[in-house]
Amino acid sequence: MRDQKALGTVIAVALLAVATCVGIASGQPAGKQPEMTPEQKAAMEAWMKVATPGEGHKVLEPMIGDFKAAMTMWDAPGAAPQQSNGTSENSWVLGGRFVRQVLHGDVNGMRFEGLGYTGYDNFKKQYVGAWMDTMGTMMMTMTGSADPSGKVLTATSTIDDITTGKKVVVREVTRIVDANKHIFEMYGADPSGKEFKMMEAVYTRK
Repeated sequence: MRDQKALGTVIAVALLAVATCVGIASGQPAGKQPEMTPEQKAAMEAWMKVATPGEGHKVLEPMIGDFKAAMTMWDAPGAAPQQSNGTSENSWVLGGRFVRQVLHGDVNGMRFEGLGYTGYDNFKKQYVGAWMDTMGTMMMTMTGSADPSGKVLTATSTIDDITTGKKVVVREVTRIVDANKHIFEMYGADPSGKEFKMMEAVYTRK
């Protein structure tokens, strides 16, 4: 019952927020809006707090802009690296809440395009993201955190291994070198379960 009541409060606040926006857009006086209860006011304040971009989002600022991408991939430990080049266009979306990345390049001579979103969840206090590309029809999601310096972001993702039909956990590390360069690394497990670097992408501002 308590959860239902809390959900009802959140829905009421959401509807009130929408109604307020509609009223402003239509020119109706703000005073026409229904009075909120103390409980609704508290819910609104809490909601606005987690909905507002903050320090966690500022960590991602160096990644905004247009970059050249130098990508290296390894199929297995000790395997010859496969190298390719591309471009990455990164921009803030949804009012500075998420970074949208559009990556263009080639893999084994084939054109490649990727689309990703990275943000910071103020409520969960962790970085979140999603990635899609032309190498598959799946969506990869990730959660992670930043080190105290705010220069190293470490995250984990779960993807499907289409060769075995099993789920594979990968570790992702993003190192912000400076305002003009950041490096993305992806680590997975070899057949013995030992971790190895699968991919590295070096982004240099154009």
